[in-house]
Amino acid sequence: MRLKAVTRTSAWNAALKDGRVQPAGYELEFEEVQPVTRAFRRMVRELAYDVTEMAITTFLVAREHGKPITALPVFLTRGFHHRAVVAREPGDPKWLEGTRVGVNRGYTVTTGVWARGILAREHGVDLERVTWVRSDEEHVAEYEAPPNVESLETGKDLAEAVLSGELAAAVGDVEHPELVPLIEDAEEAGFRYLREHENWPVNHTVVVKDELLAADPDLAGALFDAYERAKDLYVESGDLEPVHARVREITGADPLPYGLEPNRGVLEELIDDALAQKILTRRPALEDLFTPST
Repeated sequence: MRLKAVTRTSAWNAALKDGRVQPAGYELEFEEVQPVTRAFRRMVRELAYDVTEMAITTFLVAREHGKPITALPVFLTRGFHHRAVVAREPGDPKWLEGTRVGVNRGYTVTTGVWARGILAREHGVDLERVTWVRSDEEHVAEYEAPPNVESLETGKDLAEAVLSGELAAAVGDVEHPELVPLIEDAEEAGFRYLREHENWPVNHTVVVKDELLAADPDLAGALFDAYERAKDLYVESGDLEPVHARVREITGADPLPYGLEPNRGVLEELIDDALAQKILTRRPALEDLFTPST
């Protein structure tokens, strides 16, 4: 069976993309989408692919709104998000209360969810006292943002809006040589979070059309196995990216664990944040989100 798929190439799935690893009984025909976020939107709005990488909060919102997709517990992208809040200078995040803060792309973007969670949990920021200004629409068209979310004026640039003082800060992939992380010593703060909480934040998962999973009970297991074998080749090579090497040093374990149980704690924390930020209206059961056979 041939499956139309989108997965961004990385060292831990390169073997899947170049054919060294293949799901038993299936052939993945990869379409290259730049940036990969376009594929997320096409999948939740059009079911444009059979198998695709997807931001985890996009998936959570899509499932709440009845989209017929289910995830594999494969987590292709992870990161620490203390650096994701940028401003003209470092400072006390509590200062953000009562201000307008930009959000790169939609309010439901995963990096923004994690970053706002850090502001609330670690710095006591009342997120409802901040106006969040998104620079794009949401992937899931049916999602309705809370009242303290508004849209950036068309044509405006987030970084320039921060530099001009129109916005106090911005969250997400917002780069400018004059912008710095609001949280001081942000990189080490992320590793400290890992040591204290044993949670390594997940950003992207892999989703499959429900109709395909229903028609073929072997599909989920074959896909999961292929993604895991490709990742294991990377981990076992010893040639790890610096952040993965540091995570393995701290945890003494696989720096890119797949499967539900090794990730239960971090997924529940993400859902806690999504509920608190009014991205979800009800708590989903993790077992309902991921394919049972994996």
